[in-house]
Amino acid sequence: MKRFLILGVTGQDGSYMTDFLLKKKCQVHGVIRKSATGNTKNINHIINNSKIFNKSFFLEKGDLLDSISINNIIDKVQPDEIYNFADQDHVGWSRDIPLYSYSTTTLSVIQIFEFLKTKKKKIKFFQPVSSNMFGLSEEKSLNENSILSPTSVYGLAKASTYLASKMYSNMHNLFICGAIYFNHESPRRSDEYVTKKIIKGVCDIYLGKKKFLHLGDISAKIDWGYAKDYVETAWKIMQQKKPDFFIIGTGTNTSVKKFTQECFKYVGLDYKKYLKIDSKLIRKNKTKNLKANLTKAKKILKYKVKTNINDLIKIMMENELKKYNE
Repeated sequence: MKRFLILGVTGQDGSYMTDFLLKKKCQVHGVIRKSATGNTKNINHIINNSKIFNKSFFLEKGDLLDSISINNIIDKVQPDEIYNFADQDHVGWSRDIPLYSYSTTTLSVIQIFEFLKTKKKKIKFFQPVSSNMFGLSEEKSLNENSILSPTSVYGLAKASTYLASKMYSNMHNLFICGAIYFNHESPRRSDEYVTKKIIKGVCDIYLGKKKFLHLGDISAKIDWGYAKDYVETAWKIMQQKKPDFFIIGTGTNTSVKKFTQECFKYVGLDYKKYLKIDSKLIRKNKTKNLKANLTKAKKILKYKVKTNINDLIKIMMENELKKYNE
């Protein structure tokens, strides 16, 4: 039985990756931080399943910023593959805690690469990065060779990790691959992200719990996809003969205004009656409208967009509305 180690197991991507791998009858180990022990909602359905928990799924105590703990876990688990979905994953937060953000996203990963160099067993490593690396790009659509131009510490950290991944793979013969992910959403997204804020706000208004939804720049256009689809692609990337990075997105941009409009439309409301623009919410140094060029992924991975924006809105709206009936 193949063994997998997932960093960031309690997050959106890590939890979906766990679900996906467990269906393949694999042994999955997830790393959990002390500060995340009370935030296991994305994996509670696994923890509460006595047929799976501590049988095919195991939790390991560790933290990316404690390199000794990570090395000890790797030695204990002896994984065939490691998926790293742990980082400081919010642009706004990276401005307020830049050193923490960079250390978590980049320096901790370089330390893992150093550990992997010393292992007798060749362990495959998946490292996702972000389209925020291309923040200032003027290109109409972005491919794997687009120029890195971050506008935040978050984007800088992702760009650094991307370059480190390629360097260690090339110079030290490590199997380090990954995806350059564009925005990917789901019901497991945390409330501080704009898609979840809109979904929750619309449902609250629909149910009479709130009168208005306050947003900033609704003209921003974003390439939004479904996180569950994207982690399945992560597995495909890991199964390639040679390590490589692929742009993963939808190739279609949707404005925040259109996303909001469709969410209100889903519950039969006119967004114009409830939407308030708040200039304080408009992000400084915002990125350009980034769109994915999927040519390489389609050619090599046979990648297809499975969930369009309307399907994604339906998935997220249905999940949120269901909460009010529980």
